[in-house]
Amino acid sequence: MVLLLQSRRTMTAAELAAELEVSERTVQRDIASLSEAGVPVYADRGRSGGYRLVGGYRTRLTGLGRDEAEALFLSGVPMALHALGLADAASAARLKVSAALVPDLANASDSAAQRFHLDAPGWWQPADPPPLLPVVAEAVWDDAVLSVVYREKERTLAPYGLILKAGVWYLAARVGSSVRVYRVDRFTSATATGERFERDETFDLPAFWEERAKEFARSILRETVTVRLTEAGTRALRRVTDRTAAEESLAAAGAPDGTGRVTVLLPVESQDVAFEQLLALGPEAEVLAPADLRRRFAEATRRSAALYA
Repeated sequence: MVLLLQSRRTMTAAELAAELEVSERTVQRDIASLSEAGVPVYADRGRSGGYRLVGGYRTRLTGLGRDEAEALFLSGVPMALHALGLADAASAARLKVSAALVPDLANASDSAAQRFHLDAPGWWQPADPPPLLPVVAEAVWDDAVLSVVYREKERTLAPYGLILKAGVWYLAARVGSSVRVYRVDRFTSATATGERFERDETFDLPAFWEERAKEFARSILRETVTVRLTEAGTRALRRVTDRTAAEESLAAAGAPDGTGRVTVLLPVESQDVAFEQLLALGPEAEVLAPADLRRRFAEATRRSAALYA
């Protein structure tokens, strides 16, 4: 309550009660206790009145707890905070930081929150976190060994870190001498064994994930198609296919032909995926090979022409 009054200057009993999730009677009782303890809290009467601290009083009770300090670094990702069970800790941490700031900077957190918001899940995807995520997260915080069932197999993991990618939670965990990645929503059970593991302090989670993501992207591009693109098609290719593959293919392409078109060798996941992706380019792309894929495009073009004849 003191931190709230210190950071917001004046608050009514109703506002304090709503913020602290207590009754107004409790607020009034605690205000009286603060006064008896020597905290100079004053009540302004009238319609615009409320409680405030007198004489620039500032509490020293602003030390961050461990969970609050950890949550503070995630405070820009509200979905992650709620999923990990850290929303209350983050709220307390932000309040303590706000209370410790000089008056001119007291609204810095609100100012930033109104100018930047991260919405992690992709469009049209459920935002509900996996039910076992809090258990896994607690093990990550505590360096606790986990016993899990993953794809119907029992495994013992040393959970190093959690990653939120496009609304999906992944766990980087050590198994034996290697670190592997698991989708948290595919755990059917997860319990802490009561043992702790010794973390490799040289392990860098962001660097590990960046490299693993690149490996994954390269691993799924198993086939190659030959495509002739107009100038508009070259600009749009990055939007409809894997961006890195598109940029590398365009960089390796030769000069435009006499019609201004460029021929590229494009890595793709499969012919089915390539068909769906390149179909979006319409007449800006001509598939030259493989022959089966070219025939599919020819058939799709004939059907479209018949519809619009």
